[in-house]
Amino acid sequence: MFNIENFDIKLETENLGRNFIYTEEISSTNSYLMKSNDEFLHGTTILSEFQNQGKGRINRPWFSEKGQNLTFSVLLKNDLEKYNPNHISLAASLAVSNSIENLFQLKTELKWPNDVLVNSKKVSGILLESTSMGSSLEKIIIGFGVNVNQTKFIGEFKIRPTSIKFELRKEVTRERLLSEILNTFEEILNEMSKGSKKLLDDWREKCRMIGEHIMINVGDEKKSGIFYDIDANGLMILKVGEDFEKIKNGDVLVR
Repeated sequence: MFNIENFDIKLETENLGRNFIYTEEISSTNSYLMKSNDEFLHGTTILSEFQNQGKGRINRPWFSEKGQNLTFSVLLKNDLEKYNPNHISLAASLAVSNSIENLFQLKTELKWPNDVLVNSKKVSGILLESTSMGSSLEKIIIGFGVNVNQTKFIGEFKIRPTSIKFELRKEVTRERLLSEILNTFEEILNEMSKGSKKLLDDWREKCRMIGEHIMINVGDEKKSGIFYDIDANGLMILKVGEDFEKIKNGDVLVR
């Protein structure tokens, strides 16, 4: 059982997680916030012990053992004109990566666009969704899935999964990790709102794939080339021969 009091003690944010919703089971935390009107405050965070319709990127199912991991979503709705949605996705994965390293001294790496890996295995994924009114963003919802204490993973996976407990060989405290992620995420968002370019540099530093030859699925097409860099919008720059292509969405095949 998640201890909300222990989580709240370590929460240092101004907005994220201050309106906190806890549920034993839900269809999807992202869907719950997506369907809401204006009743939820900026920074509202919902954590569920189990999502019976959890999903990852490209509508892939996301399976998580009940009560073992962190599956939660965060609502952003204030001052969205200050943010690039692609940057928010990068910021979310960077926040998870930094939090795991700070608390558990596990070396992480980032896989474009927003997966977090430990020893080349996936420990976390991010799903960003948004709604618009005309040309203006109305709200952004960031869904986080972090494998914390689960040690058995059943099924076929494009990237082999792992968890913090599996890597450390001991159980860890979910409450402390959630507060650390939200603290770190808000700190990064605050830097971004001031026009800081630090996010992209920090993200690049943790993406070992930059500079390597990769294979990437883009829709139904498979592309091959050098992962040259990410651009100012967080898009992948793929060098194919002497040409450069910018890719907004795709699945990098892990070596």
